[in-house]
Amino acid sequence: MEMNACPPWRDPSGWSSRLDAADVARHRAVGAWRNRTIADDARERAAATPDTVCLRLGEETLTFAEALTRAEHLAAGLWELGLRPGDVLSFALPNWLEALSVDLAAGLLGLVINPIVPIYRDAEFGLILKHCRAKAIIVPETFRGFDYAAMLERLRPQLPDLAHVIVARASTPRPGMLRLEDVGAAGGAVPWPRQVPEAIKMVMYTSGTTGMPKGVLHTHETMAHSMGSCVAYWGLGAGDVVLMPSPVTHVTGFAWGLEQPFQHGLVSVLMERWDATEAVRLIDRHGVAVTVGATPFLQELVDATERAQSRLPSLKVFACGGAAVPPDLVARANGLFANGRATRVYGSTEAPMITLGFVAPGTERLAAVTDGRIVDYDIRIVDDAERDVAPGAEGEILARGPALFVGYADPAETAAAFTADGFFRMGDIGLVGEDNSILITGRKKDLIIRGGENISAKEIEDALHRHPAVREAVAVSMPHQRLGETVCAYVVPQDGASPTLADLVASLAAAGLAKQKFPEHLVLVEDLPRTASGKVKKDILRRMIADQLAATPTGSALG
Repeated sequence: MEMNACPPWRDPSGWSSRLDAADVARHRAVGAWRNRTIADDARERAAATPDTVCLRLGEETLTFAEALTRAEHLAAGLWELGLRPGDVLSFALPNWLEALSVDLAAGLLGLVINPIVPIYRDAEFGLILKHCRAKAIIVPETFRGFDYAAMLERLRPQLPDLAHVIVARASTPRPGMLRLEDVGAAGGAVPWPRQVPEAIKMVMYTSGTTGMPKGVLHTHETMAHSMGSCVAYWGLGAGDVVLMPSPVTHVTGFAWGLEQPFQHGLVSVLMERWDATEAVRLIDRHGVAVTVGATPFLQELVDATERAQSRLPSLKVFACGGAAVPPDLVARANGLFANGRATRVYGSTEAPMITLGFVAPGTERLAAVTDGRIVDYDIRIVDDAERDVAPGAEGEILARGPALFVGYADPAETAAAFTADGFFRMGDIGLVGEDNSILITGRKKDLIIRGGENISAKEIEDALHRHPAVREAVAVSMPHQRLGETVCAYVVPQDGASPTLADLVASLAAAGLAKQKFPEHLVLVEDLPRTASGKVKKDILRRMIADQLAATPTGSALG
């Protein structure tokens, strides 16, 4: 999106958007943007194929007509509660059918949907809900032993904008809270707002290097373009089945699990909990054509497929990304799948699906050894001064295109993230190679990518520093056979102190951090390697723990 003289688009949400009238006109003129919303799609599908199943979870199903009816009822209830276009509706539901109703109801009313991954706890929920000024949130009463309603009771005094807490699958009404079933039974009349496709439809928080999650702003148009590119490139069409084990509160699960059925007529099969053996059964039972997931999903699916003596004949594409993908794993999968192609892909919440892999005959090697072929993005590779490097040379990856997000919830973060000519600084180091492929060779961003989820090292470090036995703490990624990366903590203890891993984990749990952020290995050191200016050299620490792991008999996680 080049800068131009047109005034910025004024979004109903009140957030600043990088869009202006010229951006909108240009993308629509070339057909990149559809001038539609998910509400338009849902009404069209419900009218044309009302009895066609669009969503499955176990033995539960939803047809297009049922999905629209449920969403309209929920939207009517939310309207009666006072939610209006531009208001933020947060939700932290597992992969349940209710999540589709929530997303579609938000689309019908022009609300900004804010998905929050259910693994988060008090610290993360409190930050996100306060920052986005959520007017309502929908959570399960309990899930996997955690009481979300009780957490919201604790947080609510700190959240003056949060007018309504709505509880799904509540056993009994909670004081001051509403049951989702009751809100969805309202049925009042709604003066349906005019749909504005270029308006912000979603704010999704992703961990950055500052410790504070960044609110990524997407419109109806940007999200839809990303998914449309995938469908066209992979040769998918109406009736094809998607298996979606990723959380619907993650950008992958949200797009493929909740939105694709309406946009392209695909059927989404959700998994509430990942189980590779069950995934094989679902793929063969429902004729699944495509799935998108992080490295652990592909690794375990290949193992389970071999055990089941299946070759998954219906599978066309397994798009694998979000963490490092070993080439040998891709090659092994492609030797097993009868008709499908496992392929590496690359993108982020801000820039979804920059590459769409290699799926054509004769591209098996590139599918394994690169991070995919660039589709519908302009890419620059630059040096530290943001000058373009020579062809094939490494540098920071900059991206621009019609699927790119329109800014962060914090305008200062937006200004820092974009170049003057509208390219987004990905923060990754890589190169453009054969057949317009990308190969990621490193990261500028100080993130730990655990099973495809971004974890902020600084957030962990800030919490560790609050422990009385810790003088200085650094969190770095360490290799993990299944998850790609987990957390290793290097700690300089206070004089005379010897904190244990259990001590520090207990402290992080008490601070309300999600357990996925807990260190899995602790190294006590007298000092840390530093640059001349005093900055800790984390690359050395990452290499030290990687070398230590490689020297162990199994090369797996340490105790």
